[in-house]
Amino acid sequence: MSLILIAPNVKQVLVTVCLSIVIILFGYMMMIRAVVRFTLTATHLQQHLYKGGWVTQWCNIEKIGRCVYTDNDGWQHPLPWVGIKLKNYSPYLESICPRIITEILFNQRSLLYLGAKQQNHIEHFEDMVLDSKSFTTSQGEQFEGLQAMLANRMQYQRGYYDYDIFIPENDLDRPVEEFIGLARRYLAAGKHYS
Repeated sequence: MSLILIAPNVKQVLVTVCLSIVIILFGYMMMIRAVVRFTLTATHLQQHLYKGGWVTQWCNIEKIGRCVYTDNDGWQHPLPWVGIKLKNYSPYLESICPRIITEILFNQRSLLYLGAKQQNHIEHFEDMVLDSKSFTTSQGEQFEGLQAMLANRMQYQRGYYDYDIFIPENDLDRPVEEFIGLARRYLAAGKHYS
């Protein structure tokens, strides 16, 4: 109401109101894009992002835990990532959307670098980041393109951390240890559904 009283004309009031609405809507859209959600059910674990997501069945998960870095003195330091080790890459690779693959490859470069540094493989880091050669699973299924890049990255990460999928701590709605505990309970219960 005070805007109407201090504005010199109606046109300026309308422009100001419209601009305010646009700014509020833009802010709301940016907040929605940043939201990451997880669904844990009796049969699967699923991550929901603005651009898409991924899903994996509990029967395809070998273990879930906190990702750690071992320094040169043998001390282990927890990293802000939850790790998931899969039994078979194919169902995960087939469920994930290409835009999310690109985001994962980009966001996990630092984790790959740290693993390469830990194992003294820094000279191969650039080749690992851009590794797009085709990937063949132990069941003979072949993947190309982004799926192959992700599978190759998962293989490198497994060698460094013994996990394939990594969830950043800041994507969780609860403390890391609490999420891991909850996921492990679902994993234990999910074995009855496989």
